[in-house]
Amino acid sequence: MAQRGKMNVFNKAFNRFFNRLFRLRKGRLAFRGAPCCILHTTGARSGRPRETPLLYLAVGDGRLAVVGSNGGDDKTPDWVHNLRKQPLVEVEFGGRRTTMTATTADAGTRAELWPRLEAMYPAYSTYQTKTTRDIPVILLNPSGEPAH
Repeated sequence: MAQRGKMNVFNKAFNRFFNRLFRLRKGRLAFRGAPCCILHTTGARSGRPRETPLLYLAVGDGRLAVVGSNGGDDKTPDWVHNLRKQPLVEVEFGGRRTTMTATTADAGTRAELWPRLEAMYPAYSTYQTKTTRDIPVILLNPSGEPAH
């Protein structure tokens, strides 16, 4: 339990650092060759704004796919719970911020996207072997509403 607390503090510090670097680079940042975004959600319990840096895959028609891997941990990341409660989110990527609607990919769509996600970031295949849960693939769809 103490180890999880240490990782949580580390993760929060890393996220703050990454978010600053992302903005300094005007949204043009990659991690190991994979493009990055910042997902803005509302805390499911707290109602507070949350920012999570994530890798994304452009899947066409302005849609993005992000992965709730949590490094292969058995616990689903908090941001996934947040967007399931409030699917209207904002996403910063490519130097812009836009409003999108999040949905969990169904089994067929996940199976179709998973090889592309693994090709983009090979660690995803390792993460899936570390857990018994199906790692969710989340689709971010343009909502047509302007971000503020």
